[in-house]
Amino acid sequence: MRRLLSIAAVSAALACASAQAQQVTVKIGVLSDMSSLYADIGGPGSVAAAKMAIADFMATNKDIKVELVSADHQNKADVGSSVASQWFDVDKVDMIIDVPNSGVALAVSQIASQKNKVFIVSGAAASDLTGPKCNANTIHWTYDTWMLANGTGQALVKTGGDTWFFLTSDYAFGYALERDTMAAVKAAGGKVVGVVRHPINSSDFSSFLLQAQASKAKIIGLANAGGDTINSIKQGAEFGIVKGGQKFAGLLVFVSDIAALGLPTAQGLTLTETWYWDMNDANRAWTKRWQKDRPGKFPTMVQAGVYAGVLHYLKAVAALKSAADGRAVVAKMKEMPTDDILFGKGTIRVDGRKIHPAYLFEVKTPAESKYPGDFYKLRATIPADEAFRPLKDDHCSLVGG
Repeated sequence: MRRLLSIAAVSAALACASAQAQQVTVKIGVLSDMSSLYADIGGPGSVAAAKMAIADFMATNKDIKVELVSADHQNKADVGSSVASQWFDVDKVDMIIDVPNSGVALAVSQIASQKNKVFIVSGAAASDLTGPKCNANTIHWTYDTWMLANGTGQALVKTGGDTWFFLTSDYAFGYALERDTMAAVKAAGGKVVGVVRHPINSSDFSSFLLQAQASKAKIIGLANAGGDTINSIKQGAEFGIVKGGQKFAGLLVFVSDIAALGLPTAQGLTLTETWYWDMNDANRAWTKRWQKDRPGKFPTMVQAGVYAGVLHYLKAVAALKSAADGRAVVAKMKEMPTDDILFGKGTIRVDGRKIHPAYLFEVKTPAESKYPGDFYKLRATIPADEAFRPLKDDHCSLVGG
């Protein structure tokens, strides 16, 4: 009898050991702006989105254990690089996601490549991440400067906004958005009459706005984001810029910006996004879940991208039964069609660019808005195969021929 019990105990122990051996542990890091001008775009809302994706995945994948960490990069490339290195080398993080700041994202992308880890960009915009600065460890999920430029920029030129002055954030993101929008404006037959650059996280835009006003350009292109966009538009209203006949082009505008501005100030703005909380029932249902700990707030496309990116990454890890080889995981992510409740079906190209439709919106007037968060009316849908830069124009080393 004792011998039978002993055999049973050994068998149970072996079964337990086998189950433990088969279990894959994955560690994900949300690196974002948690406290400054991009905190509402990503920040704690991105952490919440990542937690939702992990919960949804683990509900049907019990053999994968997922851990989540988060940190504030403070919009400084050296801080972001230090966190990324610490996470990869010491804390055994397998994948970093979000990073709303192109300067930080470009630095983290290189570190992920060097250490063969995975980097999924949702918050940063610079199209160089899948262009000259591409690598086999980085995926750019939600949007980029080429998409924004060719959505908003071309649309405004076609409707008469043919002279432009740029108000540009003085770092990698602003340069990329300015460059890509200039190219789109000129390709559509428009003309650029001037540019002024401002420090990131500025509080006083008066001198920059006066230059834009003096230019007499029909369109003042805001190649900035978050708090800088909000302050530009608010202070522009004080200068009577829109009343004087000029228009602001919010080249990167989020629902959090519209909420902060209010519809009386933001009404009429044209903008391009790849996801909007109120577009369909699936988005609205997801938003209700996201809002449980954030009542009164509305998720941005960046936060939606974090959810979708985490989910697809975990599916690839499950298929490989390992998160150890970052390049192998990214290759699997590119091989597998993307399919989630927020962005629908899509693909990831060889350059790391996630492909899905984009949408040209106009901000509603207060009279048109029927309930909280009812901010946009759809002006045009840009098909997935037109929304992002063609591979032939990428200058990415991963693209053959």
